[in-house]
Amino acid sequence: MSQSPLEPEELTVPVPGGDLSVLRWPAARPEAPTVVAVHGITANGLAWYEVARRLAGRVALLAPDLRGRSASRAVAGPYGLARHADDVAALIAALDVGPAVVVGHSMGAWVTALSAVRHPELVRRVLLVDGAVSFPLPEGVREEDALAAVLGPALARLSMTFPDRDAYRAFWRRHPAFGHDWSEGIDAYTQRDLIGAEPELRSSCVLEAVQTDGAQVLLDQEAADAVHRLPCRAELLWAERGLLDEPQGLYDHQRIKLSGLDRERVPASQVPDTNHYSILWGEAGADRIVRGLLADVPAAG
Repeated sequence: MSQSPLEPEELTVPVPGGDLSVLRWPAARPEAPTVVAVHGITANGLAWYEVARRLAGRVALLAPDLRGRSASRAVAGPYGLARHADDVAALIAALDVGPAVVVGHSMGAWVTALSAVRHPELVRRVLLVDGAVSFPLPEGVREEDALAAVLGPALARLSMTFPDRDAYRAFWRRHPAFGHDWSEGIDAYTQRDLIGAEPELRSSCVLEAVQTDGAQVLLDQEAADAVHRLPCRAELLWAERGLLDEPQGLYDHQRIKLSGLDRERVPASQVPDTNHYSILWGEAGADRIVRGLLADVPAAG
């Protein structure tokens, strides 16, 4: 593959409210299928760099910056998971790559499931990575407290400024789920989030977008129901550990069982030795995602 995983092509797709930025890692063969990859709530399209590297051109990979993030931060609201799902559909339709395989991580998994439910003609298969399965909030837990707990330091950084790029790098290297796995790829992905000028650099994420989307991950019924209404083939992968590398991950066998997920329709499996982030760019996680994405892709002749 001629395209560097850390320097993909960039293009834009018109959507209501502006132009959505899309990163593209092209396929080595023109007849290869297309995968659309949807990032998490405060991430950007470069989160898929390691998956792109390991795919090595066997498919074309398209990863949008969702509205309100990175190069799509100027795309106007309203925000919300259904809006993102419609943006994914607009991308597939505009580039004429449907029906496509769609993969989503974290919040992007809810968006992916909604894309398939709302636009079944454009999505032929989905891969859900550590997301898309909802649970009710425990009694007495406030929405804003739950959102803060789930997003952790990612939400706090949206109101912070940084004097230079090294300060932002140091912020992320202190994150318990990042530091020991730090790499050139993680560095490029996190640096893509920065906007502004020294000494007041800040995250590109629009606070309203993150708050709106986060509340819907927790409370929106359409988003919660999507994984139970999928019209296409699907698979769920979940990380062994959590957002802060803690032993309890977002999911486990008991939580999957309590969710009522139909395991025959949506096979679900844990990816050992991964946390919520390393499932995307660690060896074990990225390899498992790639195997899932290539499950029905013919080998090159």
